[in-house]
Amino acid sequence: MIEELSVKTRESTELINLTAEVQAVVGKSGVKNGICIVYVPHTTVGLLINEAEPGFQFDLMKVLDRLVPQQASYRHPDGNAHAHIKAGLIGSEKHFIIRDGRLVLGTWQAIFLCEFDGPRTRSVMVKVMEG
Repeated sequence: MIEELSVKTRESTELINLTAEVQAVVGKSGVKNGICIVYVPHTTVGLLINEAEPGFQFDLMKVLDRLVPQQASYRHPDGNAHAHIKAGLIGSEKHFIIRDGRLVLGTWQAIFLCEFDGPRTRSVMVKVMEG
């Protein structure tokens, strides 16, 4: 089963918690034990697994901004090289184990779409497999 989620981002950079939406796809699939793959087919968005606490989210974005500032001597002509680099560092897909019909996540873990070049409408592909 493959389902495409549509996510509208509101800011130029933001983290959006997708955990409930991905779990809903797993539940809808009926798969009790298997694998879930989450993938974003974009070059300026990433997927992150980490803590949902807002202070962490703020800290993460600040660190990424320091590592990859918006204005630098980039050669990419579109003015969004920083977004491409951040997305490359974060990555575009994650795999999850499904056990008893639920995503296996740590106590504080959540699935985040990391927008680095918004606002935009983004696609998130979710594939659920038995096994």
